[in-house]
Amino acid sequence: MACDLPIEFATPRPRHSRQARVVWGSRSVTVGGDAPVRVQSMTNTDTADAIGTAIQVKELALAGSEMVRITVNTPEAAQAVPHIREQLDRMGIDVPLIGDFHYNGHRLLTDFPDCAQTLSKYRINPGNVGKGSKHDKQFGQMIEAAMRWNKPVRIGVNWGSLDQELLASLMDQNSLRSEPWDARQVMYEALVSSAIDSARRAEEMGMPGHQIIPSCKVSGVQDLIAVYRELARRCDYALHLGLTEAGMGAKGTVASSVALSILLQEGIGDTIRVSLTPQPGEARTQEVVVASEILQALGLRSFNPSVTACPGCGRTTSSTFQELTKQIDDFLRAQMPVWRERYPGVEKLKVAVMGCIVNGPGESKHADIGISLPGTGEAPAAPVYIDGEKNVTLRGEHIAQEFQAIVENYIEKRFGTRHTAETV
Repeated sequence: MACDLPIEFATPRPRHSRQARVVWGSRSVTVGGDAPVRVQSMTNTDTADAIGTAIQVKELALAGSEMVRITVNTPEAAQAVPHIREQLDRMGIDVPLIGDFHYNGHRLLTDFPDCAQTLSKYRINPGNVGKGSKHDKQFGQMIEAAMRWNKPVRIGVNWGSLDQELLASLMDQNSLRSEPWDARQVMYEALVSSAIDSARRAEEMGMPGHQIIPSCKVSGVQDLIAVYRELARRCDYALHLGLTEAGMGAKGTVASSVALSILLQEGIGDTIRVSLTPQPGEARTQEVVVASEILQALGLRSFNPSVTACPGCGRTTSSTFQELTKQIDDFLRAQMPVWRERYPGVEKLKVAVMGCIVNGPGESKHADIGISLPGTGEAPAAPVYIDGEKNVTLRGEHIAQEFQAIVENYIEKRFGTRHTAETV
């Protein structure tokens, strides 16, 4: 019996946060409100090494990071910030830089005004700005620097460096409850209270609310979901989202993907970072790739052409489709820094590389351009489909090279024409 209820396409809930702006030179990145969810990353170089840091920032920016955070922890690091910006400008990289401050940020922002002015945004950790009577004073100095130079701030709370005085106070209050919360609930409240109270203290000092972006980072998936739901319920600031210390490899990728996807689907989160521990020898850019793929998988952003490929089975014992899939995916990603400027819209391209006749032709027809390679025992022919129609059948030893040429020609024909028309 047919169901009378329509099946609706699942879409993330709209966000209702304020809008912030992170500016460097001619580049302005809007965060929050109706703006796209932004991808952030962070360097792991010694910031005092201006050349090495600039090179890594460039790599992260070319991979798709729209803002890059750098550690500013010493006078040498603070002195290097303007030189890093100069190097990036020479390389044509206009990505905004975020300064990450702990413990001595109030002194560095005061003693090195060129650093304070050069950075596009400051990250302030309320748990690391000073103890006792020093806390409010040193926090205030950092907010004053942000207002002096018109910089937005991230109030970045982390449960690994939570304000212990606040936590102790909340535990004392909890002990007086008729039905006390468990320790985890008290921790959640401490995280959320620290972020919101600090943000409101900044507003009381005169900082506009749209220039404040709180975050409450934890390393547990369910903890992150619970904390951000409560944070979003109690404020309308733009929120930075990320699972801190996510881990390495598959563990870090899966944990971040699960946690961030659930919250983003609920309309929570305006900027994201995937905090992966790099594999030995792995590029730092992997965290940008994962963050971009999360947003693209949810349909929130398009960064790179999508390559659909089957996992392989007993019908696809040949490794040809695996090799071709990797070749095409690597080729598309490598070309994107140039293609973004030359071929507007190319990031929405869908390519299919399939391994046998079962789903190959169907998936190829659903894609903009697709190829169905022969499986075990099938005729050595590879039909290519363009815009849902069979275009040509490839045979022989050079199928991979011929298909790549077809993809390039399709991109030039489809997206190059659009670029010419828009330019004229």
